[in-house]
Amino acid sequence: MEATSATLMTFGLATLLVSWILMLITAWKDDYAWGIFAVLLPPLAYAYGLFRLEKAGQSLLVAFVGLLMIWAAF
Repeated sequence: MEATSATLMTFGLATLLVSWILMLITAWKDDYAWGIFAVLLPPLAYAYGLFRLEKAGQSLLVAFVGLLMIWAAF
């Protein structure tokens, strides 16, 4: 793996981690049950974000940027 690909992959994964943490914070503030489900089932956190775009839109945007970085690494 080239240095550029490894760097993009690392930053992409870090960005996805940050977006998941932002999504957890948003879910916990909205409802206790959503927060627990988001911790136990991480993909459910992004499903929550799709249903609550007005509250979690920024987290989804950060996740999209992370996915773009990971895609660019390949």
